Amino acid sequence: MIEDLLVDIVGAAQVDTGTAINEDDTHDEALGALPGRPLAVVRPGSTADVAEIVRAAAAHGVPLTPRGSGTGLSGASTPVDGGLVVSFERMDRILEIDTDNHVAVVQPGVTLAELDKALLPHRLIYPVFPGEQSASLGGNVATNAGGMRAVKYGVTRHHVLGIEAVLGTGEVIRAGGKFVKATSGYDLTQLVIGSEGTLALVTEATLRLHPRPEHHSTVLAPFATVHEIVSAVPPIVVSGIGPLLVEYIDLLSMAGITANAGIDLGIPEDVRSQALAYLVIVLEHHDATRLEEDTQALAEQLAALGALDVYVLPTHAGTQMIEARERAFWAAKASGADDIVDVVVPRASISDYLDAVAVLATDTSSLVVGCGHAGDGNVHLSVWQSDPAVRNRLLHDIVAAGVSLGGAVSGEHGIGTLKRPYLAELEDPAKLELMRRIKVAFDPHGILNPGTIFDPATAQGGPR
Repeated sequence: MIEDLLVDIVGAAQVDTGTAINEDDTHDEALGALPGRPLAVVRPGSTADVAEIVRAAAAHGVPLTPRGSGTGLSGASTPVDGGLVVSFERMDRILEIDTDNHVAVVQPGVTLAELDKALLPHRLIYPVFPGEQSASLGGNVATNAGGMRAVKYGVTRHHVLGIEAVLGTGEVIRAGGKFVKATSGYDLTQLVIGSEGTLALVTEATLRLHPRPEHHSTVLAPFATVHEIVSAVPPIVVSGIGPLLVEYIDLLSMAGITANAGIDLGIPEDVRSQALAYLVIVLEHHDATRLEEDTQALAEQLAALGALDVYVLPTHAGTQMIEARERAFWAAKASGADDIVDVVVPRASISDYLDAVAVLATDTSSLVVGCGHAGDGNVHLSVWQSDPAVRNRLLHDIVAAGVSLGGAVSGEHGIGTLKRPYLAELEDPAKLELMRRIKVAFDPHGILNPGTIFDPATAQGGPR
């Protein structure tokens, strides 16, 4: 039995079966995803353990689902019934902080909060903040996590310089390293990033670090229309001030976010009554005087671009506002949202996309509200529609509307299991076939996270 092999590899205390399996290990945070029923949850302590576990699973034809903190929103951490969950909670060491090369080397179970705390004394920062600080670096690598700061710093793939990973054969590879450029064959690091555990299990990541700015300011600008916000974003992004984040929040989402966090931004009633959407912009700088100058220039620019008013929030209020925006998913979940969407479109197409979504919501008598990373075109929508058939059609049409504008099914949450049908229908078939062949090369036995990204029946080149 494979359970006995797992005990031989990691010890009985690190293998849970039957009723000993924690319910949290059977799902992630995706709305609408049903929990899986794994045969066992195994907690490796090293890359060697992971390699042995994969070899055992391959020999017995048992599927594996990797798990970090379980904060994903697409169902990619939902285990296959009768399969294994490989939980990286024990592999949680920061192996090195190299201040000369500005890199950190971490195991996959390290959380963003733990890394940030460790970097603080060095005045360095890992700048990818996807909105949940308890998320693990392994999960971030698997989903190519983004977040609000992507407009300035980019997403996970821009900051992972190298990986150690275990293939579906149990082979261990290292790709990349403590360098920022290489033209030495295929870039396997970038191929694995965002593959959602379907190509390899990442056991170590080398991360690029940046100097940590000491000064920040948060600017809030209400607008009368979404079109005005969308028109304002490009000139702000190219103005030279280098915003850390540029967020669009619609009226209902702002009300929910602030109410859920207990925040009063002090906006006068006459302004609130006219505002249909808000732009939240955060600036950062190493020099307080330069930051003040940039903030003043931004305020003047926003006024000229049609903002109803411009508010530079006090430091405490600004921090609360951003933290509340990062918790928007939890506010929507608490309010009973049935699903969420994270389509990305070209930045200049946000207005057209939101217009199309509004029509779809009206036609199906659904409530669809949201906010998004206006600086990079990633729109986050929360959907309230209790009829499953209507909701499935609506979600498909919302995603299709974004793809038709030159966008993609997912901007940062990943495909997982829940968005698999949209990818299969809306993506280029030739590209999907190439992706299947790549998966076969990495995972010839088809055991790594089957059902994620591809239907398990087609992932290995089977009938379609």
